Amino acid sequence: MSTRLTSHDLVDLVIDAGTWRSWDTPPDRTGLSEGYAAELAAAAEKAGTDESVVTGEGLIRGRRVAVMLGEFRFLAGSIGRAAADRVVAAVERATAEGLPLLAAPVSGGTRMQEGTPAFVQMVRISAAVATHKKAGLPYLVYLRHPTTGGVMASWGSLGHVTVAEPGALVGFLGPRVYEALYGQPFPEGVQTSENLYARGIIDAVVAPEDIVDIVDRALTILLARRQGVGTVPPPALDPVPDVDTWDAVTRSRNPERPGVRRLLKYAASDVVLLNGTGQGEADPGLIIALARFGDAPCVFLGQDRRGQTREHPMGPEALREARRGMRLASDLKLPLMTVIDTQGAALSADAENGGLAGEIARCLADLVTLDAPTLCLMLGEGNGGGALALLPADRVVAAQHAWLSPLPPEGASAIVHRDLDHAADMARAQQVRALDLAARGVVDVVVPELPDAAEEPEAFCARVGGVLEHELSRLLVAGAGSVAQRSRRYAF
Repeated sequence: MSTRLTSHDLVDLVIDAGTWRSWDTPPDRTGLSEGYAAELAAAAEKAGTDESVVTGEGLIRGRRVAVMLGEFRFLAGSIGRAAADRVVAAVERATAEGLPLLAAPVSGGTRMQEGTPAFVQMVRISAAVATHKKAGLPYLVYLRHPTTGGVMASWGSLGHVTVAEPGALVGFLGPRVYEALYGQPFPEGVQTSENLYARGIIDAVVAPEDIVDIVDRALTILLARRQGVGTVPPPALDPVPDVDTWDAVTRSRNPERPGVRRLLKYAASDVVLLNGTGQGEADPGLIIALARFGDAPCVFLGQDRRGQTREHPMGPEALREARRGMRLASDLKLPLMTVIDTQGAALSADAENGGLAGEIARCLADLVTLDAPTLCLMLGEGNGGGALALLPADRVVAAQHAWLSPLPPEGASAIVHRDLDHAADMARAQQVRALDLAARGVVDVVVPELPDAAEEPEAFCARVGGVLEHELSRLLVAGAGSVAQRSRRYAF
């Protein structure tokens, strides 16, 4: 760990020079015992702050942001009633003034000198943060060393985007308390920023000097205009020829075909990658991000063909990660964009034990009822329920060689013909092509490949990006479709 930054250090590092305005008023110290009052006075002298939390506002790269900062030198950043009152007041003010909120806690948890009356203040803090988020306002969290106890279990764990300081101790029960209670040390390497990132609990590990950049990039997307956005004209597209079904299937499987990562690289104007479910799971087969295509913002969920291997096919964790993205879109009042490109969900004991079928069902239900505009891109392979789980949307775009099938064509051949030799015939008979789905109204726009995305990856991704920008701008104007509208496209 590098030297711990004070709250003043962090203000100087993050807030544009000369723009900091404190929101704090002197805490009420009436009714305290003489001993506790003396302890608080000594803490204030040591910390240079009058409480364990400092709140206020300032500009971050010219953008007005509300900020709450922990101060560890004040009784280990512990939260008593006065500190909780300050946090609640800051959150409520940020909500009332329509400001994004950056929280940078550092704390050992509840102040033991105040006990349960301090402990239950975490309910008020959580309620205030939930109200802020319900208003569609961004809540960003930077976990510092250490963040534990009731702080980690309330305002430290509710961020839309949550990152942590490198090497920070981050967890629920402090290791010193654990050892005292159980007579043995807590296992090493568990309560660290890096482990939480690996487990999909936080989105990134970020050095203090890089906080401004990630906050600025996130807010560029999260605060992008929703209202008054003009519809971007549709790009001119070449006619799509009558592609042979099996040719489309084989081309979609080309390892050189651009996937979701190259799509983001060549087509998106801004990207902030997120990580995992926030609840201890992550799957390399799915990318979750905040993104903009042109000026149009979205929450982005993309199946990553390179992250799905024979050893690690897309599992139920990926679908739980997708459902986090759906909640983010609803919270932030952003369009949700999904990308289908998968060889299929895992067929394994672990997947069954993880509730794969139930996660597919919940994804379908969440998507079709989501109170945010939705856009789906069929980019390549679309095998089985793992693909279908991300299909329901207000608008559906498909690449020329994309397709959707209940099973790989080889699997369908094995069921019907008891061999693999009829895979091409089965694909044709099952009407899996993007063109077939467009004829039935499932797909709205088919993007041509000239002649194949693998041969023109950058141009293809840019072409798709133009369509996505147009569709997202339309959705920002039109808003979310109803359940009936979303379901109707499958009633043929």
